[in-house]
Amino acid sequence: MALYRVRVTTGPYLMAGTLDNIFVTLVGTCGESPKQRLDRMGRDFASGSVQKYKVRCSEELGELLLLRLHKERYAFFPQDSWYCSCICVTAPDGTLSHFPCYQWMEGYCTIELRPGTARTICQDSLPLLLDHRKRELQARQECYRWKVYAPGFPRIIDVSSFEEMESDKKFALTKTAPRADPGDSSGNQYLPGFPMKIDIPSLLHMEPNIRYSATKTTSLLFNAIPASLGMKLRGLLDRKGSWKKLDDIRNIMRCHKTLTSEYVREHWCEDQFFGYQYLNGVNPVMLHCLSSLPSKLPITNDMVAPSLGPGTCLQTELERGNIFLADYWILAEVPVHCINGHPQFVAAPLCLLWLNPQGALVPLAIQLCQTPGPDSPIFLPTDTDWDWLLAKTWVRNSEFLVHENNTHFLCTHLLCEAFAMATLRQLPLCHPIYKLLLPHTRYTLQVNTIARATLLNPEGLVDKVTSIGRQGLLYLMSTGLAHFTYTNFCLPDSLRARGVLDIPNYHYRDDGLKIWAAIESFVSEIVGYYYTSDASVQQDSELQAWVGEIFAQAFLGRESSGFPRQLCTQGQLVKFLTAIIFNCSAQHAAVNSGQHDFGAWMPNAPSSMRQPPPQTKGTTTLKSYLDTLPEVNTTCNNILLFWLVSQEPKDQRPLGTYPDEHFTEEAPRRSIAVFQNRLAQISRDIQERNRGLALPYAYLDPPLIENSVSI
Repeated sequence: MALYRVRVTTGPYLMAGTLDNIFVTLVGTCGESPKQRLDRMGRDFASGSVQKYKVRCSEELGELLLLRLHKERYAFFPQDSWYCSCICVTAPDGTLSHFPCYQWMEGYCTIELRPGTARTICQDSLPLLLDHRKRELQARQECYRWKVYAPGFPRIIDVSSFEEMESDKKFALTKTAPRADPGDSSGNQYLPGFPMKIDIPSLLHMEPNIRYSATKTTSLLFNAIPASLGMKLRGLLDRKGSWKKLDDIRNIMRCHKTLTSEYVREHWCEDQFFGYQYLNGVNPVMLHCLSSLPSKLPITNDMVAPSLGPGTCLQTELERGNIFLADYWILAEVPVHCINGHPQFVAAPLCLLWLNPQGALVPLAIQLCQTPGPDSPIFLPTDTDWDWLLAKTWVRNSEFLVHENNTHFLCTHLLCEAFAMATLRQLPLCHPIYKLLLPHTRYTLQVNTIARATLLNPEGLVDKVTSIGRQGLLYLMSTGLAHFTYTNFCLPDSLRARGVLDIPNYHYRDDGLKIWAAIESFVSEIVGYYYTSDASVQQDSELQAWVGEIFAQAFLGRESSGFPRQLCTQGQLVKFLTAIIFNCSAQHAAVNSGQHDFGAWMPNAPSSMRQPPPQTKGTTTLKSYLDTLPEVNTTCNNILLFWLVSQEPKDQRPLGTYPDEHFTEEAPRRSIAVFQNRLAQISRDIQERNRGLALPYAYLDPPLIENSVSI
């Protein structure tokens, strides 16, 4: 008789426990145990509980290969979900085997778990284990299906597949769900006065392991309700027409001021702050250094001489590498939209900036369209105050459109969804790259599904607040993806290609490069541990299927993108994984977390413009300026959204925080500890620097970076 000791841990989450019967079967190289019910006196699987059981076998099973968990009905009680964290099994000879689970079990089903030791397909030779990998991926690919959202878009998750699976009871008996975080969809949630739902009916059918947790959903609602209700009671959400004066805008979110939002309100008119936002605002990826002016921007030295001052000229500054361009060419042919029954307008400006001797980046000239001519004046700091302010505001509107649609939603949310999908579909739970990436996919499928149902849908918030509406959004994102490259995706390469490695006070660059290096070092250790040579990378068929699916589904098989369709060396794998983790965590934080800070003062980030770009100078007044800005209700709806997405709900997991122990070997666990220590040092450095700044930059402080795109 052989005795195995089994320790079962239930997750410490709301409604994680179950009254259903739980059985276990141990499978080893020498046989398998009888299916045995896990039962003790009292409640067995309460939330947060750790229970110990004994499993008796007629003889020892050899090396444990699989553990089967069976969930079956208990008496007359209705079935309930169970969140199993992990199971540890001690063999008769004292050998301890960890079986990480970290997933919900719904319905009456059986799942199979492998020991926590990560293994590539090349490291498995037993037919039983190879078959298990194959069956697991087949089940996942049936569950997680790709869908075409719009032409030219990265492919997305097909939520309808979950509804089909729910009606197919056979699926519940065969699926192997991904290890992920506890979730509890709460149905349709409407906010008082808020023009969107927080959830949709189809999300009720989503695979439980990719739903928001109850904690996160509740926190999201509590963040949104007070602000939306306050605006509703003051009648702002229903008020159309222009703002009467600029000072009225400051009262919209008077209870939700931040240090940065107040700084923005006080300094938004200043040229130096206008330039600062290209470095450390929410869209710090637009600048390109120029060695010569493009022909479409016919600026002469005489135009900018008053700004440059004596002792230099435009050509000299170009040669010194001090002239930069922000080019919004992508907006030139974007469709426009109507809001409150009135047509809106879009510009496609070119904004020339200068790095002055004091180290400040300031605007030199603004042309509001891509084609020069008499109807396209070049606005200068020497123009009237209202003309110059209006020109800068048009640029800020273009910044809003490019940032929200491309820099933010396309290049973090949608691409990270594709990475999550490929990971779920092509890598089994035991694969080391699955274990590495899973924490960085947490909640991404859920938040994107909510966004498509509330923001991107016809008559959704995008149609209510932006000058381009949903059709313009589709155009911008498809055009943006068609021009997006692997160089853009990799921070060090992007900075080098844009020629911005030497600009002073570029905190996004400095902090980002430190975090990139920390991630790269961590990833390099993990890859080096599991892949001993370039050949081992090439021979991993699951890994190659994974990168091939990303190339095909995220980047639509476009060779000119430069994204890899296969990985041939350890170095290529390290770089690709580093870029994925960085963009799913740090890059999203950089372009998301400051939206309220920089957008609460609406003239700094107007979502729409109600008058066409000026074709002559000297005509702008305060009234015409206010009549160009968004209407009152449009402003309020947009600021509500800024507030909501800038408040990371509870149930956070900061970068490098991995409470679910997917890696059980000592080497990767040491690498995680080193990674966490390095991030802690980066955080200390950032906080020390920020103490000396008038406007601290904290969006890339590691404790404030979420592991994944989750809001």
